[in-house]
Amino acid sequence: MAKRDGAIGALLPRDIPARDIITFARRAEEHGFDELWVVEDLGYRGGLVQAATVLAATSRIRVGVGLLPAAARNVAFAAMEIATLVQLHPGRVDIAVGHGMPSWMRSVGAWPKSPLTLLGEYITVLKSVLSGEPVHHDGQYVRVDGVRLHETATPAAAPSVLAGVRGPKSLAVSGDAADGTVLAEPVTPAYVREALEHIAPTRPHRLVAYNVAAIDEDPAVALTAVRPALEVVGEPDWRPHIAPLPFYDELVALRSRCDSPQDFARALPDDWVGQLAVAGTPGQARSRVTELFDAGVTTAVLTPVGDDCLASLDSLAAIL
Repeated sequence: MAKRDGAIGALLPRDIPARDIITFARRAEEHGFDELWVVEDLGYRGGLVQAATVLAATSRIRVGVGLLPAAARNVAFAAMEIATLVQLHPGRVDIAVGHGMPSWMRSVGAWPKSPLTLLGEYITVLKSVLSGEPVHHDGQYVRVDGVRLHETATPAAAPSVLAGVRGPKSLAVSGDAADGTVLAEPVTPAYVREALEHIAPTRPHRLVAYNVAAIDEDPAVALTAVRPALEVVGEPDWRPHIAPLPFYDELVALRSRCDSPQDFARALPDDWVGQLAVAGTPGQARSRVTELFDAGVTTAVLTPVGDDCLASLDSLAAIL
């Protein structure tokens, strides 16, 4: 495989049939993807269990969990689970923690009054516990009194803990507390540059970028394939991703004229779709990812689209 400026990963679709999970992971490793990321979306599958399964079924590929909602798990017990993964699969685990989608967290009674405070406290304590040191923290949300992993349960090297966030204030928390940031799709070079301004990293800081992706020798086929996955980008929660783009005002106006997200996605100009996804020929996809690396991304994660996840993954491997 040719040397790259950054890592290229694949995302395990949240709705993949259970029978295909191990096949997908092994095939991603065989193709030569550097990383495999799993998601934890409410109502789908647990992130840590997915990670444990694909780590056990593969031998090389790095596995990231993106992301664990901070309000969903006690930090000490989360550290125990994560430490176990790292001990069993050293050097292959990354963990991202985030707020979780507000509507999801409210639906389970777990949305805090100050998500920013919770996230900062949680990441700080999680990293400290994973380091093996005794931790005392009496915060607004996170309280631990002398918690420490037993020496037999402490990994030789703590994993990276990233923050999966999108807004300016949350990005600043990531820069202050985390080892890196996971940016959800769509990620453009303009969004990367703006995000890095808010992160303001003063030490090494990884930047993982998700994008929906499709590769085909006919670029029109690839653009058509990713459109359904872009239905959400006109909604308010995605404003931080879209605001840095020169066509932001036009995109907002287009969404206001469309009766549904589906109509909006169908009406997106091809040029916009090409900027909001990694879609096109293998050469076009490589150029798109190179632009992201040049902007500061360290791992570009490609999300397959369509009903056949395995076939989509196979086509994405052309970027390698």
